[in-house]
Amino acid sequence: MENGRVDCAGLVDDLVRLHANSYNFLIHQAATDWDDLHVFLPLARQHGLRVWVSLVPPSESAPRTKLYCEPFRLDYVRWASELAKLSTTESNLVAWSIDDFPYNLGLFTTNYVREMLDASRAANSRFAFLPCCYYKQLTPPFVKNYGPLFDGVLFPYRDESGGANLKEAGHVGAEIKTLRERLGNGYPIILDVYSTAHSRLGASTPEYVEQVIRAALESADGVCIYTHPKKDNPKYEVVRKLFGQSK
Repeated sequence: MENGRVDCAGLVDDLVRLHANSYNFLIHQAATDWDDLHVFLPLARQHGLRVWVSLVPPSESAPRTKLYCEPFRLDYVRWASELAKLSTTESNLVAWSIDDFPYNLGLFTTNYVREMLDASRAANSRFAFLPCCYYKQLTPPFVKNYGPLFDGVLFPYRDESGGANLKEAGHVGAEIKTLRERLGNGYPIILDVYSTAHSRLGASTPEYVEQVIRAALESADGVCIYTHPKKDNPKYEVVRKLFGQSK
């Protein structure tokens, strides 16, 4: 909204219209996001919507950018604890994520991640952690060190096996297959589809978004849309149609 607050009721109505069953709530757009999350969760629960929370890492946070994730800023151990505590009273809050995780391993050492997850699981052992990890960073050494710590990964597809672009949807299945070989067949992989333009790779088309969603529904364990399309965007109807067909 114009005042920077999230239109929680409108967002829930839109998610229902899109046939979504989950929403990834980003805490970074305003200092009031934490407050808005508390408003959003019960409204989402009334419609059977599960909720993730995504935080930005140091590389996307103040002082490099204008905003911190408020109120706990770069204290990800505190975030882990507080989100898990909230999940015990808001049962549809099921997971959390950190964007661009592999680019921030200076902070997110395996010891620090264990500290985060110890704090989270002390409050709710079932509260899942699925960081955002890219194909090129999900190497065998990375998977060996970090894979056992995660409950799954949020995997943004951008055809990195084909040189990186938002035009070629044909490698979705092959990239998922490779990641399953590295992570294990039972390891949850949620594919993130670029509906919004990428800073370096440019914009995607509605046709591309449809192709990636269709391929992801066949090969991944879930599909996330980055970001929520507006009603006047042709991609909105693409998402609505395919999510409706997959129910």
